[in-house]
Amino acid sequence: MEEIINFIERNSSPCVFKSLTGHDCPGCGFQRALIELLRGNLYESLLLYPALLPILFTILIFFTQIIFKFKKGALILKYSLIISIITIAVSYILKLVIH
Repeated sequence: MEEIINFIERNSSPCVFKSLTGHDCPGCGFQRALIELLRGNLYESLLLYPALLPILFTILIFFTQIIFKFKKGALILKYSLIISIITIAVSYILKLVIH
C-alpha cells in the first residue's frame, strides 16, 4: 500500500486553475484526500475533500454496471452521480464561504 501512496505523491499534479487564479477549484483536495484515505485516515480524508467517497462509489458502480449489467444499475449510477455532484457543489460553496 505504501508503494501506491508514494507513487501518487510523486506523480501528483498541481491544480492548474489554482495556479492561474489563486483560488481552489471544485476538485482541489482530491489527491490529498485519496492519499489520506489510503493511509486509513478517513476523518482527515473527509475534511480535505468530502466528495471523495461518493465519487469513488460512483466509479465502483460504473465499472460494476459495465461488467455485470444489473437491472437497476443505470438508475443506481444516476442517483450516485447526482449525489456526487451535489456533494462537490455544496462542499465547494462552503469552502468559498468559510475560507
